[in-house]
Amino acid sequence: MEEQGAGLAKRLGTLLSGLLECMCFAGIIFGWASLVYVLKDMDYFEELCVPAANGTGNGTQGPDCRAQDEQLSLIFTVGSFMNNFMTFPTGYIFDRFGTMPARLLAISLYTGGTLLIAFSTAATALILFPAMCLLSIGGILLILTNMQVGNLFGKHRSTIITLYNGAFDSSSAVFLVVKLMYEQGLTLRAMFLFLSACSAWHLTRTFFLMPRWHIPYPLPPGYTYGLRCHRQGCSYRTHEEQRPGLGDGAHDPSDPCPGGADAGKAIMGKGESGARPGHGELPAMSFRACVFSKLFFWHLMWLSVMQLRHYLFIGTLNPMLEHLATRDTTLVSTYTNAFAFTQLCGVLCAPWNGLILDRHKRGKSKDGSAKGGSDSLADLHSCVLSLAVTVLQCVAFSVCASVPVLPVQYVTFILQVLSRSFLYGGNAAFLAIAFPLDHFGKLYGLVMGMSAVVSLLQYPCFALIKGPLSDDPFYVNIGLIIVILLAFISPLVVLREYQRREREQKKQHIDSPPLTLAKAGVESSI
Repeated sequence: MEEQGAGLAKRLGTLLSGLLECMCFAGIIFGWASLVYVLKDMDYFEELCVPAANGTGNGTQGPDCRAQDEQLSLIFTVGSFMNNFMTFPTGYIFDRFGTMPARLLAISLYTGGTLLIAFSTAATALILFPAMCLLSIGGILLILTNMQVGNLFGKHRSTIITLYNGAFDSSSAVFLVVKLMYEQGLTLRAMFLFLSACSAWHLTRTFFLMPRWHIPYPLPPGYTYGLRCHRQGCSYRTHEEQRPGLGDGAHDPSDPCPGGADAGKAIMGKGESGARPGHGELPAMSFRACVFSKLFFWHLMWLSVMQLRHYLFIGTLNPMLEHLATRDTTLVSTYTNAFAFTQLCGVLCAPWNGLILDRHKRGKSKDGSAKGGSDSLADLHSCVLSLAVTVLQCVAFSVCASVPVLPVQYVTFILQVLSRSFLYGGNAAFLAIAFPLDHFGKLYGLVMGMSAVVSLLQYPCFALIKGPLSDDPFYVNIGLIIVILLAFISPLVVLREYQRREREQKKQHIDSPPLTLAKAGVESSI
């Protein structure tokens, strides 16, 4: 009992420390609007502003700084692109080499980014391009390694995955803290040097509260992890991590976990010819088959169009507020603070999506299976509602963002954080549910990377608004609403896939009696 209590305490410590890590570090680039306010005050790219002539400059006597806005928007575009595009190679590193190497890489990149910003000046403003890229890549790799923590908590797995993604959204409020402390007299250099020093915290988690490889799902009895894990219940390797030649039951002398390879097979539900797909295990599916499936394609479309809407809103928020507030600096600061404060609610909103995804698990029968079908099928069915609700939220947010009335933007801010927290939490949970866990890191990276290519459209949209549309984003917003409606196709495709898998499962139950399958499983294991 004492050992079980210690194990539970460690898992809770991993959960809470991971939540803090995601909330304070992982997605700070998305607080860009607050940082832009500071950068403008520090005269970054001020040389791009030109004196207003003949009453231009948006009807004010101040300089025309549209070129400055475009340059700052370009930094966010490149940074957010790298945030997604580099998720595929980093996801491969996570899948191939395990948690510890991936986290050490993330910490190195993140620390490099914070140091570059700390020592940047208005004269070296271009250094912000590599700095934001490093922050983005390091941050996404931190959350990628943290999402597996949901595997420690069984039936609450989807809720924890979405909670972590909500914390990722909330971390954008860190730049609000930077802005507020800057207004109180603290220098940008001092604040980012402090963020760099926090790497010691990340390293501590990496060695003591995270596994060397991956956290398996479902969790085997006696599973432990961290540096204090010796020869019992160590961090298991997944099916893809098993070395050639060890699949016949041979033990790798260098592996601290006896039978780790065999345990990995059992954990992942693969490598056993007697596995019962009728009990919810996904049939063996190659990475290529996953990528070229309709399920993956329409999910990619679902993520890409809504992510473009969010990125364009964040990247253009500062100039949009200046336009609606007729360049009243006080008003712009007030609304920027309000937007950043609402981002803190991401960690509160995201678990609602997890509750939608996990709701069927509250009705389990005594044998552990969900009512009305296997766990994996019930999970997939829950995704339909989750995906559809996310699209509805994004449409509502886009409609409010299209209204050129400043007070309405308070409602826009609320809907934006709600939609964004559902978007990223739902994305990660869906990939973990719909496809084999062996490929999670690669699929997550690929879907984020390909959606990043679509997100590059935010810069031409911004140039269109600042140029031909004369700072009026109305027509661009209407066009985006129409495109977002395409995302409704994804939940329909998932519903059809659920129905197909349900039919196959029923057919397997009819064709293969459970006793025969169980016997075959025993013989194959022998």
